[in-house]
Amino acid sequence: MRGIYITANDRVIDQAIALLKSIRAYDTETPVILIPYDDSYQAVAAALSAYSVTLYADLKFIERLSCRLQQTFGEQFFARPNQFRKQACWFGPFDQFLYLDTDIVVFEPIIQTLDYLADYDFICADYQHAGGISNVFSPEVISSGVFSEADCQEIFNCGFWGANKGLISEADLYQVFRECAAHPEYFDFSQKTSDQPIINYMVLKRIAKRLNLVRRPEGAPGSWAGSPQFRREGDILVDPTHNQPLQYLHWAGFRIQPGCPYWEIWEHYRYLGEEKPVAVIPAAVPQKPIWQRALAKLTR
Repeated sequence: MRGIYITANDRVIDQAIALLKSIRAYDTETPVILIPYDDSYQAVAAALSAYSVTLYADLKFIERLSCRLQQTFGEQFFARPNQFRKQACWFGPFDQFLYLDTDIVVFEPIIQTLDYLADYDFICADYQHAGGISNVFSPEVISSGVFSEADCQEIFNCGFWGANKGLISEADLYQVFRECAAHPEYFDFSQKTSDQPIINYMVLKRIAKRLNLVRRPEGAPGSWAGSPQFRREGDILVDPTHNQPLQYLHWAGFRIQPGCPYWEIWEHYRYLGEEKPVAVIPAAVPQKPIWQRALAKLTR
């Protein structure tokens, strides 16, 4: 059985709705499971039930897994330790699964990406590697022989990835975290990433049959909202660099709000099928002339 996992809490309810509306615009059948990011998830779970999203069945397991992984490094080490909750994907009901961050919208039946799992065990689709190893590893992983430079060309963004179930056990996760905790010098946590360095290490060490879709010989579109070249065609974006439509757009590192890159495309999906609210802009408070303000200070 195939399906999609997401993580969310009530703070990102609008992002989660936009993501699910984009998924359902192209695919009404694929099951989607919500992994709560923290204990404040009741509102987002209720809202997403309208899009046939169900809650991860074993919430106690998610809590135990997250706490155990966090404690391996120490309670205060990670900026956002709850990001590790997404690792519950490995132990859910789907035999093949796709994981999506909520700051994403998709432009196709995205579950079809899992077709590549017929030949590979792990897939991703981004240009994280093009920026070098920063935000994932330190140069120490190469100089110490942990990974080669070629290995480091396989790093990926943890907001979009898919895999076959059964590749990683709970014991594997704990072992990987112990390895990483013993060598924090291998990783780049300078930009307050939490799961990305550790999960890249785990995938590169434990999963041999990997595919990054953007490294196909024929090329592939980008997906990051920080890329300025995308152009809108109807309800999707196209990457003119490869003359291909994007599979998805990811606002990693951006606050999704008016003025952010590609705000209009996010707004389109968030309010798809409903009336878009009128933006309320606070009226400017008229300022008194400078001489009146100065006189008021003198007479206080």
